[in-house]
Amino acid sequence: MNAPVTPQLDWSAYDSYGAGDAYAQLPSAGGGFGKAAAVCIGNRQCQREEKGVMCPSYRATQNVQHSTHHRAATLKAALNGELGVRPFLSDALTQAMNLCVGCKGCKRECPNGTDMALLKSESLAQRWLARGKPPLRERLLAGVPRLLPWLRRLAWLVSLRNRVPLLASLAERITGISARRTIPAPAASSFLATQEDVVSGPEGGREVALFVDTFSNELEPANAQAARELLVTAGYRVHLVRAAKGERPLCCGRTWLSSGLIEAARTEAQRVVDALWTFVERDIPVVGLEASCLLMLRDEYHALGLGERVPRIAKGAFLLEEFLVREHDAKRLQLCFADAAGRRVAVHGHCHQKAFGAMKAMRKLLGLVPGLQVTFIESSCCGMAGGFGFEAEHYDVSMRMAELSLLPALRHEPAETRVIANGMSCRHQIRDGAQRDSQHVVRLLRDALQDVG
Repeated sequence: MNAPVTPQLDWSAYDSYGAGDAYAQLPSAGGGFGKAAAVCIGNRQCQREEKGVMCPSYRATQNVQHSTHHRAATLKAALNGELGVRPFLSDALTQAMNLCVGCKGCKRECPNGTDMALLKSESLAQRWLARGKPPLRERLLAGVPRLLPWLRRLAWLVSLRNRVPLLASLAERITGISARRTIPAPAASSFLATQEDVVSGPEGGREVALFVDTFSNELEPANAQAARELLVTAGYRVHLVRAAKGERPLCCGRTWLSSGLIEAARTEAQRVVDALWTFVERDIPVVGLEASCLLMLRDEYHALGLGERVPRIAKGAFLLEEFLVREHDAKRLQLCFADAAGRRVAVHGHCHQKAFGAMKAMRKLLGLVPGLQVTFIESSCCGMAGGFGFEAEHYDVSMRMAELSLLPALRHEPAETRVIANGMSCRHQIRDGAQRDSQHVVRLLRDALQDVG
């Protein structure tokens, strides 16, 4: 007998899926959630080792139990009542979902577009409902955007923990966060806290809204500053997207969604929708830096049940590289880069950049810098994947994912090669695994402009 399942996400986009399809094998429970799992019909493209992202955990383990196909099959079994009356607490489903890193590779590379990242979020939400509440570590990792301002006050403790193995081991026993993983410390001040509430850029310039994600705001404010300078130099009037006065900074909600804390994710996302609508209703494009955050506006916000404004916001939201290339193609981009002859860069693409086809824009944008020698590293997920690489039991497989191609490729690059990685998690993994710094592409572009002067 099937246990009742009330999905926490909006799966209505799948309501008509499988009608008349003899191969769909729709689960008997779960509604659109079950139909989304049934998108996988066993093609097994996730069990391959060719170019692309999918499936990082299968590539690292060579075990079909850690592939998108097996996860989908196990989830369908759970919804069919084959895993008992509390299927979301079953060992079978827990193990199947255990190594999913939410890379979105399957949504793009699976012939049917299985969205395992979103299915995992729903599966975790159902698990926490059955348990009563999530474990401490999951709440900590989900709540990082709210914790970072407090960690700034404890920067000395973060530094001590990173330098003293005994302290890191003690913290691992309490929190489940790997002692072998460094913890990033917030910058001395957040970006938004140091910026005036004024529009920057020339009068009459085309308006653009800069959405500064949590990680750019709290951990690497230099990226947000570089983006603002770059856009102003290009002649745009730059608005900073802010929360309502007196409220904490905006956050897209990604960390909560990835941890299965759907209501918290919805709350954060609703704040963002409210703040962005001021610009989007005036047809002002929204530009962001962090792929996992900005692309959530175009993807998962549709599943959070946030109302009729979401489709228009999704159409008006762009990664920085997408926006600049679009402006270049429309012959509106007023940027001039210095000749970079002899300089080399190696680029690692964020999984979500790849899943949404944004690497083409990155390639074209870097091609605007004359003389720059660019190598795009053919890699799958770096293995960090937000909170995944911090989890003690996942550290080894996280590093195994990185060692498949990314880290070896970087070790072969000369020390003077500038490494570009637009994902905060990717940069962290590169620092831990290859002991070298990497930067968001906006820093390279801004520096190229400085060379012109």
